[in-house]
Amino acid sequence: MLFFLLLRCRKNRKWRPPQAAIIPNYHLPMRSFEVKNRTSAEDIKALRLITAIKTPYLPDGRFDLEAYDDLVNMQIVNGAEGMIVGGTTGEGQLMSWDEHIMLIGHTVNCFGASVKVIGNTGSNSTREAIHATEQGFAVGMHAALHINPYYGKTSLEGLISHFDSVLSMGPTIIYNVPSRTGQDIPPRVIHTMAQSPNLAGVKECVGNDRVEHYTGNGIVVWSGNDDQCHDARWNHGATGVISVTSNLVPGMMRELMFGGKNPSLNTKLFPLIEWLFQEPNPIPLNTALAQLGVVRPVFRLPYVPLPQEKRAEFVNLVNQIGRENFVGEKDVQVLDDDDFILVDRY
Repeated sequence: MLFFLLLRCRKNRKWRPPQAAIIPNYHLPMRSFEVKNRTSAEDIKALRLITAIKTPYLPDGRFDLEAYDDLVNMQIVNGAEGMIVGGTTGEGQLMSWDEHIMLIGHTVNCFGASVKVIGNTGSNSTREAIHATEQGFAVGMHAALHINPYYGKTSLEGLISHFDSVLSMGPTIIYNVPSRTGQDIPPRVIHTMAQSPNLAGVKECVGNDRVEHYTGNGIVVWSGNDDQCHDARWNHGATGVISVTSNLVPGMMRELMFGGKNPSLNTKLFPLIEWLFQEPNPIPLNTALAQLGVVRPVFRLPYVPLPQEKRAEFVNLVNQIGRENFVGEKDVQVLDDDDFILVDRY
């Protein structure tokens, strides 16, 4: 009888969710107001030439920090104002997060007083993006680069929630490259994110019509396409470029971004840019830097060097443009296939 009375009482009660399922939001940002070289979104917005820096390797696949330091120094001496560390070009997709944060911290420690360090701490996992961004700012990076969640993708509301989760931590550049992520970040998302004072701007790879849409609405844009960056800068209002080509010819890319309209220089560079993107970046860039003797000819798989006939084309391009315009001091070489080391475990 008692059992039926209890059962009747339970039926008359309003159901409530179990308290264990309600998790209070106790998360606090892991931030310090004593971060070395602290900067603001406004400082990032002023940058015109940002190099997406290559990560060189030792024969066993670990980072070659001596070669990396030399390459960064060449960028600074030739006028680059910012570095994307561990981006697509720097092969962040092949790094552990430990490697990633170490390289960001190393770059800040060695070069943070001379150049703005923008760490690629984006991920298709919001949890990972938050964790990496906290760590990146903790080791002193000036800004974060964030891509939209790739492969699994998400809804537009999911994109907004993802970016909103990381924007509060510090100056941020949002990176739109649908050819790699499989999903465009539409203007609606960017306009929503632009309400945050931490949005420094957008690295836009869709094209110059999209660039002009944003710049016309007061949003800072860097061209993500080297072949379009001259027109983006001088005809469509872009602040500058986040460049792959500047790894090789930083002085010429600086002139392209700082020197006013220069269609003749743009035309001169176009064959090199076209060569650099004949295969997915960073395959040609890695090959070219090895041919210039600036980095060891070491590739982390799945990247492999360009074939010999393409390497011969690069030698011709260097001779046409002028060896003095390229980084490094060694003579450019074709290199033999056996000179390259392909690393699958590192």
